Amino acid sequence: MSTNPPTPAPILVPPFTPETARLKVRQAENGWNSRDPERVSLAYSEDSVWRNRSEFITGRDAIRRFLAGKWERELDYRLVKDLWAFTDDRIAVRFQYEWHDAAGRWFRSYGNELWEFDDRGLMRRREASINDVAIEEGDRRFFWPAPGPRPADHPDIPEVR
Repeated sequence: MSTNPPTPAPILVPPFTPETARLKVRQAENGWNSRDPERVSLAYSEDSVWRNRSEFITGRDAIRRFLAGKWERELDYRLVKDLWAFTDDRIAVRFQYEWHDAAGRWFRSYGNELWEFDDRGLMRRREASINDVAIEEGDRRFFWPAPGPRPADHPDIPEVR
């Protein structure tokens, strides 16, 4: 049995192609599904600027703190992202994620993100618009061992309903 750590995914840099844009989205999804604020924060430039809902966040350290708090509140988080559009250095995605709060109430969060990358492939800007919808636990759609990536054979985002 090998004890070597897994090889990190290559950093995809602009200009994006249809293939590299899709891979960039999947890499982001996999990172967020790790629920590891340190790992996820490394995908952003040191001076990255975010708008997340009504919060404005600047810098990798602030992103790390934000994510740690997010995953303390949003339990059993599972995320699916889907490429919407892209240009040379920008990507637009839609996403859905499911989570529950400390009281056991389940939610599905629907959103869109606009991403802008620097020439090293780090995200320098992220704007996210997100809405939460209360759901019954029996209405969940995302099931896989977590934290961890969505399996390759798991369906993409279903139609919005």
